[in-house]
Amino acid sequence: MAHTDLREFLKRLEKAGELKRVTAPVDPTLEISEITQRVVRDGGPALLFENPTRGEMPIVMNVFGTERRMALALGVDDLDEIGQRIAGLLKPELPQGFSGFREALGKLTQLKNVPPKRVKTAPSQEVVYKDDAVDLDRLPGLQVWPGDGGIYHNLGLTHTKHPETGARNLGLYRLQQHSRNTLGMHWQIHKDSTAHHAVAERLGQRLPVAIAFGCDPAVSYSATAPLPGDIDEYLFAGFLRGERVEMVDCLTVPLQVPAHAQVVLEGYLEPGERAPEGPFGDHTGFYTPVEDFPVLHVECMTTQRKPIYQSIITSQPPQEDGPIGKATERIFLPLIKFMIPDIVDYDLPDAGVFHNCCIVSIDKRFPKHAMKVMNAIWGAGLLSLCKLIVVVDADCDVHDYREVAFRAFGNVDYAHDILLTQGPVDHLDHASYQQFWGGKLGVDATRKLPTEGYHRGWPEEMRMSPEVVAKVDARWRELGL
Repeated sequence: MAHTDLREFLKRLEKAGELKRVTAPVDPTLEISEITQRVVRDGGPALLFENPTRGEMPIVMNVFGTERRMALALGVDDLDEIGQRIAGLLKPELPQGFSGFREALGKLTQLKNVPPKRVKTAPSQEVVYKDDAVDLDRLPGLQVWPGDGGIYHNLGLTHTKHPETGARNLGLYRLQQHSRNTLGMHWQIHKDSTAHHAVAERLGQRLPVAIAFGCDPAVSYSATAPLPGDIDEYLFAGFLRGERVEMVDCLTVPLQVPAHAQVVLEGYLEPGERAPEGPFGDHTGFYTPVEDFPVLHVECMTTQRKPIYQSIITSQPPQEDGPIGKATERIFLPLIKFMIPDIVDYDLPDAGVFHNCCIVSIDKRFPKHAMKVMNAIWGAGLLSLCKLIVVVDADCDVHDYREVAFRAFGNVDYAHDILLTQGPVDHLDHASYQQFWGGKLGVDATRKLPTEGYHRGWPEEMRMSPEVVAKVDARWRELGL
């Protein structure tokens, strides 16, 4: 079972030797970033900085920084366990393909009977600051890179509702601190909260927003999960936890937030208001430029009595978001296979920051099968942002990059086995010649068929005989190697 709140999870990490307390004073401007990145790249523990030199509370970093901790956060020994639970719920009578994907997600949440549970009182509201008492400097927000536009809050779970339908969205967006009570909302063009804000502006209405920091790890993960807009992230978090998430009504806006959050901000976006946001050192490894984004006016801040602030570093991989992306890859594999049944397995390389490259294996059955799969991936939710797809045969381990490179470098005739197209790319993509769309490449690294125009006879791959392998296995200790 997953954990009810962040504090409980940190206790478990400390007991397991997975958390290090830093008692020395450390500056949230650049210094915490440099320390954290060194520890992340060494595969080190979560870090609890007990005395940041700015802000009024400890700050915890690198909570999800290894696949082991990511699995612990979701209450499993291995991330594939969650995918296997999902696979067990995908009944054969459900239609395959895109309509079945949404129905399957709805079924897996409803079957577990885990809608959020409303409570009247909550630890997240033990201390209340309103109006002029609101001061975001109480939070030890980070400046991660020298060229950043200021202080950023990088792990705030943002809650909005569609102004007409009331559908809730939980998302994770960076938040630039403009003043003691305003934040820049960097929600991107493809995100559901952007759509909510657009409807509110069309209606000439304020959009209520609530932001929670330091939540139950399953809730924090669910904010990053690529769910369809009509699937409630809190249903999914309940499925991951195996029990309902407790939520409480906000004090000043018509939204609900996790009852066990460490810190909650409540406020409104005024229709039509924008302010420059950025630059920001992002997970691409480059600074994203200054753009105008909506401004959140924070009218209420609530906290636990002794809150712990949680944040995350963004930069060139590897970083803490790597294991979060790997969790998404493994959890959603059964649903991806349900939507595109041709897929055997897939891998989203950390170096491609998860949406730039997809390696996929298929059991090839007909001419240009690989290109059929490429086009299906480019039409599948947020996988549509993928820029490079490499398709290999089912006997290739997609997680073994050396084997994948061997197939992609050796099995490809680049005059015949390449699919070049155009489509949407990530808002943050700096390589596309224009924002939001650019070129995409598919590489067919599968064995070629005569029906694809290959008439030379595909050669047999060299394999050692099983008898010899077994014989050498038996003699290995004798050989002293």
